[in-house]
Amino acid sequence: MSIKILSIGKKHEDWVADGIDRYSKRLKKPFDLKWQLLPHSSRQHEAARAEESERLLAKIDARDHVILLDERGTMLTSPKLSKHLQDCFVQSKPVVLVIGGAYGVTEELRERANLQWSLSELVFPHQLVRLVLTEQLYRAQDIAAGGSYHHS
Repeated sequence: MSIKILSIGKKHEDWVADGIDRYSKRLKKPFDLKWQLLPHSSRQHEAARAEESERLLAKIDARDHVILLDERGTMLTSPKLSKHLQDCFVQSKPVVLVIGGAYGVTEELRERANLQWSLSELVFPHQLVRLVLTEQLYRAQDIAAGGSYHHS
């Protein structure tokens, strides 16, 4: 089982790709990442939100455990994220992380999410969110394995 990341937006910028590659190479199953980038809508505001959310929802299966990254979501410590992911793996639930577009996501997608997760009270550019997310997944794996990367 792998972790699928659905993200609205263009391909990773070079500096982001370098960081994502750095942490992705360290990951071991079940922390195996698969990225799926979906293009921005050509529309704006609510129309863009609706179109992008519809495309994201089409990529989510009924049994997927969906974690939506959203600044209004619950903030987790790295150990809590690690435990949450481990619980999903033990239950054999495929994990899908969703990064919406610039206008956010619809209430329908928000309701479909099993967890709405906030990285911070700050808002970050999507490219940076991708890098931070990848590092946090590596950190979660290290915590679960009892490694020394995470210092608590």
